[in-house]
Amino acid sequence: MANINIDSKQQRTYDAIVIGSGMSGGWAAKELAEQGVKTLVLERGRAVEHGEDYPTTNMMPWEFEHRGEVPLEIREENPVVSRCYAFREDTEHFFVRDTEHPYVQEKPFDWIRGYQVGGKSLLWARHTQRWSDYDFEGPARDGFAVDWPIRYEDIAPWYSHVEKFVGISGNEDGIPQLPDGEFLPPMELTCVEKYFKEQMSEQYPDRPVIIARCAHLTEPQPIHLEQGRGKCLHRNLCQRGCPFGAYFSSNSSTLPWARDTGNMTMRPHSVVHSIIYDEQKGRATGVRVVDANSKEMIEYYSRLVFVNASALNSTMILLNSTSNRFPNGLGNDNGLLGKYVAFHNYRGKISAEYEGFPDRTTSGRRPTSGYLPRFRNVFRQETDFLRGYAAGFSASRTSRRDTDQVGESLKKSLLNPQPGPWRVGSHMMGETIPKVSNEVSLHPDKKDEWGMPQLAVSVDYDENDEKMLEDFFEQLTGMYEAAGFSNIRTSDTRQAPGLDIHEMGGVRMGRDPKTSLLNKWNQLHSCRNVFVTDGACMTSTGTQNPSLTYMALTARAANYAVGEMKKGNI
Repeated sequence: MANINIDSKQQRTYDAIVIGSGMSGGWAAKELAEQGVKTLVLERGRAVEHGEDYPTTNMMPWEFEHRGEVPLEIREENPVVSRCYAFREDTEHFFVRDTEHPYVQEKPFDWIRGYQVGGKSLLWARHTQRWSDYDFEGPARDGFAVDWPIRYEDIAPWYSHVEKFVGISGNEDGIPQLPDGEFLPPMELTCVEKYFKEQMSEQYPDRPVIIARCAHLTEPQPIHLEQGRGKCLHRNLCQRGCPFGAYFSSNSSTLPWARDTGNMTMRPHSVVHSIIYDEQKGRATGVRVVDANSKEMIEYYSRLVFVNASALNSTMILLNSTSNRFPNGLGNDNGLLGKYVAFHNYRGKISAEYEGFPDRTTSGRRPTSGYLPRFRNVFRQETDFLRGYAAGFSASRTSRRDTDQVGESLKKSLLNPQPGPWRVGSHMMGETIPKVSNEVSLHPDKKDEWGMPQLAVSVDYDENDEKMLEDFFEQLTGMYEAAGFSNIRTSDTRQAPGLDIHEMGGVRMGRDPKTSLLNKWNQLHSCRNVFVTDGACMTSTGTQNPSLTYMALTARAANYAVGEMKKGNI
């Protein structure tokens, strides 16, 4: 019997364990496995194979029972996820249902989750922008949060490393606060978007308008073909899972690459309970897992642990990883684990019409938009709020159909729509300030069906967010008026935090173990063989879509970890 136990433990022992298979977890798996590290990837959700498990990817609109809409009964049972723009009949199988994975909202928070192999990389909006030193230096310069332990020069080579593999469409725009990267050919602005760009360059030269940089293969390179991925066909059905692998996801790219090395083992249906800490060795030795189906507790062992379960889940796992050494959670000597959570403020929207270009319209679909990089408080403090915001910008031609007719004339009207005015619109993506009061914790009593404490979330807006929102309305209204747009309307969605799906923090990086949890390599200060490289590690949020930065930080940390393993330091 003893020999059987020894053999069983050996079969459950790896060089590294990666918790989570989404955007950053896929990159951890790729970088580790590629360098010969035997890696176990734990995913709490089901298996999803690229090209095989995208059930709606080629369906026509009329093939959906509810024509794309989610039935009222499902929406009423799942009020949180139903507020997500992408939760529709063609995608609902990739989303977590509210009732199946409860959490406690001490303040309103819409936690949008995707529990399957690939996580939310199947559902993301695919916008990718680098940070600049204006972002990494922000806390030190503006006096909020703590100083980042890295600067742009530390991560720039890893941005390039990731971009070349992922495939990023974009222009070299020469914008200091939005560094250029390794780009495939850009997509095209519409004529009205180009017009707005020209008007802004004349009237607001410090406010460039560009085509958004996005993770789409507009011109696949050999490295992309080697992954088995193909050119983007502009179907704009990305959220269903792309059968061509034309947009980046873990399923189509990093995970198959890691698997093909022969060094990765994937275990779905694995709800991570906690990280095992060995008091005598002074390091983590593995991970406890609850099998999602059998509810059996299983332990896996490794020299190295990467935590990539998404910001709030990663924080939850560390909080639940208690021991005599760490009674309040793994690495939590300073009591800051779960605190300083931040997000992006998406509440502001502005729309208008433009009467120009009556002889032009758009053709086909484009899976991206225009983009206005942050222009407030970049080079100097110029407002009564800290930091700033970026904004999307899009313009498209509307159609008019006369539905007041009947019979044959109605049919003709429906089949022959007449062009309407150009509609333009922007949405705000504001940087929120990490605060100690914005926190997540483990509920003392409530548990889920796998025995995990439910996460209690206490995150909210503040006065800085309100001032920034008003400035967004004021500045964009002025820009729209300068461009000659009419019928300008602003709206505050008043959506709860979380619906931006850009939650960050909880296990922040920093220089000082007294004020941060992770060092410049994403290692826990007090448990050096545990790395956290997803959104939980973020010290501040910037205004950029964060996924590219998660991937670059992960690749950087994984390569450092391999080097430390080879030196015997881990």
